[in-house]
Amino acid sequence: MALLDLDPDVVATARGLAAKAAAPVIDIARAHTTVAVERATLRLAGITGADTTHRAGDVPWVNRVVDTVREHCGLEHGVALPVFHALREHDLGSLTELAEATAAGQIQFTIPTGRAAAGSAKLARTAVAKGLRAVDRNKAQRAKLVTKLGDPPQRPWIYLIVATGDIDEDVVQAANAARAGADIIAVIRSTGQSLLDYVPEGATHHGFAGTYATQENFRIMRAALDEVSKEVGRYVRLTNYASGLCMPEIAVLAGLERLDMMLNDSMYGILFRDINPIRTFVDQRFARQVHARAGIIINTGEDNYLTTADAVDAAHTVTVSQLLNEHFAHEAGLTDDLLGLGHAFEINPKVPDSFRLELAHALLARELFPDAPLKWMPPTKHMTGDVFNGYLLDGFFNLAGVLTGQSILLVGMMTEAVVTPFLSDRDLALANVRYVLEAAGNLREDFRPAPDGLIVKRAHQVLGEAVDLLDRIVDDGLLNAIADGTFGLMKRPAHKGKGADGVIEKADGYLNPATTLLDEGAA
Repeated sequence: MALLDLDPDVVATARGLAAKAAAPVIDIARAHTTVAVERATLRLAGITGADTTHRAGDVPWVNRVVDTVREHCGLEHGVALPVFHALREHDLGSLTELAEATAAGQIQFTIPTGRAAAGSAKLARTAVAKGLRAVDRNKAQRAKLVTKLGDPPQRPWIYLIVATGDIDEDVVQAANAARAGADIIAVIRSTGQSLLDYVPEGATHHGFAGTYATQENFRIMRAALDEVSKEVGRYVRLTNYASGLCMPEIAVLAGLERLDMMLNDSMYGILFRDINPIRTFVDQRFARQVHARAGIIINTGEDNYLTTADAVDAAHTVTVSQLLNEHFAHEAGLTDDLLGLGHAFEINPKVPDSFRLELAHALLARELFPDAPLKWMPPTKHMTGDVFNGYLLDGFFNLAGVLTGQSILLVGMMTEAVVTPFLSDRDLALANVRYVLEAAGNLREDFRPAPDGLIVKRAHQVLGEAVDLLDRIVDDGLLNAIADGTFGLMKRPAHKGKGADGVIEKADGYLNPATTLLDEGAA
C-alpha cells in the first residue's frame, strides 16, 4: 500500500535518468571482456582443479590456461576458440588434460580460422551449454525444495552472518543459527579475498575473519543447510559474495552449487576495494547474467555509502545507486523478484527525529521498488561498545523493518563493529528479532504517516535530490561522477584501480559461447 503519495512522473523521470546515466557504461561493458569473464566461461565448460606443483603455491588450472592463452595469442577474440582448437588439435579428452599439457609447455595456443574455427566454436558451445544446464537443474531443484519444505512463514526473512574461517565450524554454527530462527545464512569471505585474482580450491580451514569462497566450501555448506532445512521444516537459503576480482567466476560457482543469494553490487568493488571501474562494470554484467539464469537473488551494497558519508546528507546517493543498480540488473536479465537492493539504518541516533528519518528512507525504498526483496541493513557506524544501547538500537532497527515492509533483515549485533560477536551475542540478537517480529505482527497495516508530516516530506525531499543528482550524472557521465567522489566520498578514476590490466577490448570476431547462450536464454 502506497503511503508516501510519490509523484509517478517524478519516479519515471528518476528511472529514465538512471537509464541514460547507465547506457554509456553498458556500452563499454559490452565492448570489453576481462580475464575473470574468460575464466568463468571455462569454468562453465567444465574446467576444475589446480596445479599443485607450482613453486608459488596452488594455481587454479583455469588461471593457468587463460594466462597462457593471453601470452600466446591474446584474449581479444576470447579464450574459447584457442582453447577448444587446442583440445581438438591435440586430441585431448578433457580441459583438465589440456591444462596439464599447458603447464608442461606442450601447447601453443593459436586463433583458428575457417572450418577449424567453426568446429572449435561448436565444441565450445556444447561444453558451456552443459554447464548452464547444470545451473538450470539447480534452479529447478531450489523451486522443488521450496515447494516441498516451504518458505519462512514471515517477512522479513532473517539473515545471519557466519564467519569463522573454518568451513567445518561454519557448518555447525549455520545449522544452529537455522534452528534458532535464521532463514538465510551468509558465509562472509576471508579478509582480502576480493583482491585475489584467482579462486582458491578445496575445503578451507584457515580464513581470517571469514571463510574462503571456494566451490567445495559452497558444496559443503549447501549440503549441510539442505539437511537442517528438512529438520526445521523450511528452506534455508545460502548467501556468499560475488564481488571483487573474481566476481564472474564466483557467480558461476554459485550457480553450479545452488547458492540462493549473492552479494553483487555494481559499484562496491570500485568504491571500497579500489578495483578498476571498467573491470568491475564488465565483470558485474556477466555475473548478473549468470545470477539471472540461476535464479539467484542479488544483494547490493548501498549501505556501505553511509559508513563513509553522513546518512542524512547522503541519503539521496543511496536512492541514486539503487536506481542504477536496478537498471544494470534489468539490462543483464534480472527480474524484480531477484533485486535485493540494499539500504541501511545508519543515522546518528543523537540526531533529532532520527527514527522518523530512518522510516522515511526505508519507506521510500520500499515504495520505489515494490516488487524487490529489499535488504535492510543494521546500524554499525554508531555502535559504541555500550551493548545495552546497541541492543536497543537494534530493536529500533528491527521495528523499522516491520513497519516499512522490508524483505530481508540482516540481524544486528550489540557488539557490531567493536569485536567479533560471540555466539551468545548472536543468540541474543536473534531473540531481539523474534520478539519484535512476533510482538509487532502485522503492525504495518496500522502504520499511516501523516500526509504533511516529517516522514512523507523527507521521502519527497530525498527523491527530489536523487533526481537532481541523476540529472548531473547524465551530463557529466557516471564514470566521472565516480571519479569525483559522488558515492560514499570515494574518488575512483576510470583508468586506475586494481585489476585494470585484466581488461581487454573485444576484437571483431570475438567469441564467447557463455555470453551468447546467456543472451539467448538457451542451453
